Amino acid sequence: MIVADSSAWIDFFSGKDSFGAVALERGLTQGTVLIPPIVLVEILSFPRLQEKHAEFISLLPRLELTPGYWERCASARKKLLTKGLKCRLGDCLIAQSCMDQDVLLISEDEDFRHFEELGLKRFKLA
Repeated sequence: MIVADSSAWIDFFSGKDSFGAVALERGLTQGTVLIPPIVLVEILSFPRLQEKHAEFISLLPRLELTPGYWERCASARKKLLTKGLKCRLGDCLIAQSCMDQDVLLISEDEDFRHFEELGLKRFKLA
């Protein structure tokens, strides 16, 4: 199973040929895409999102949060911030949900590399 961050979804819906859009399309074709709550909120709140895209993304299976999720997010974010690493809250929420469910993350945002030391697995095209 895989998860795509918001930028991959935006590229996909815009028809861009980016790494994220290509990987996301592959996952959708294979039926392996889940959407975490934070990405769902980010995409559905995007002002220029077309209604057909909102309907499509709303039908995807969700990556559910597990007990202790919020505490693990806080702990992970604290570890990275203590090391002086960039750790935006939204990225932390996405990364932790992926780590909890052991799913791959599609993202071109290099800030996610910091979460790899905590167990995040990022999708790589073969």
